[in-house]
Amino acid sequence: MKTRVCRLYAQGDIRIEEAEVAEPGPGQVLVAMGAGGICGSDLHYYQDGGFGPIRVREPIILGHEVAGTVKAIGPGVEGIAVGDRMAVNPSRPCNSCRYCLEGLQQHCLSMRFFGSALRFPHEQGGFRDLMVVDAYQCVRIDNPDVTLAEVACAEPLAVCLHALNRAGASAGNIAGKSVLVTGAGPIGALTVAALRHAGAASIVVTDLQDLPLEVARMMGATETINVRTRPERLEAYNEGKGHFDIAFECSAASPAVKSAVMATRPQGTVVAVGVAGDVPVPLNLVVGKEIAFVGTHRFTGEYAQAVRLIDQRRIDVRPIISSTHDLDEALAAFQVAGDRGRSIKVQLSFAS
Repeated sequence: MKTRVCRLYAQGDIRIEEAEVAEPGPGQVLVAMGAGGICGSDLHYYQDGGFGPIRVREPIILGHEVAGTVKAIGPGVEGIAVGDRMAVNPSRPCNSCRYCLEGLQQHCLSMRFFGSALRFPHEQGGFRDLMVVDAYQCVRIDNPDVTLAEVACAEPLAVCLHALNRAGASAGNIAGKSVLVTGAGPIGALTVAALRHAGAASIVVTDLQDLPLEVARMMGATETINVRTRPERLEAYNEGKGHFDIAFECSAASPAVKSAVMATRPQGTVVAVGVAGDVPVPLNLVVGKEIAFVGTHRFTGEYAQAVRLIDQRRIDVRPIISSTHDLDEALAAFQVAGDRGRSIKVQLSFAS
């Protein structure tokens, strides 16, 4: 049995190839992928050959935002049937290291994560027609009206839900708070949706492009600001030592980090969601305003929560999906995904 795969060999070198697929073993299932979202990390691998110290050192199958349909079941698998539609959690912690035992699986010392070049050999990803996965990675979808394209957004939504939980640990309940979101890409847009679901009183979103800001409105933003054309609108929130109770910095751009800190009120919270290399942080403002500067990394139990929210359409992710391309058109899809002026979330589709 063979499957198409989307394999990256080096910066800018994506190839669609065929690979063998094994039968599912004990505790495993064979999934026919239905949809896969191109993430920012996939783009970094394609455009730059990696990000920060993480570099592609061997051919790697990309993709970790995936969902599909069960085609076969291995020995010992219970509670899953052929034909079940599943979100596939890309995280595979060891569950035995000190962080896993503390309930911090996102910091697993031996984490295996789909489509990641962090480890060597690299962890192969989910951009393929057929893939054998561990049964415990699968979360079933019950709503027949929800598409696999929507379900593939569970992974980035889980990232946002974890970010909200990290903010809540510092700032208390999200409900009733005034919130700033800097950067309106897929993570920023989904953060807006999660904030709206959590009952935030006001959600102001900034970006340099109009399209992502339009989508942020659709996801629940109460105000959007293009800081390239109207920077004074955000600057007004800096008065009186800042306005926002919480800021989610989703761009990892140095000017956005500074603006988030400046617009946050004393003893407020700034959550760093975006990932980049070394970025300056205005520590004088963090210290002077007693701001809690909080990091957030991936997710744990939030993945299943994200799936349920999408399955019940309590969070509607459809506005962020800009376009869908067959796996054979992966190169074109990556080029479209890299243009923030015309896309938010670009997805791949696969042979059923």
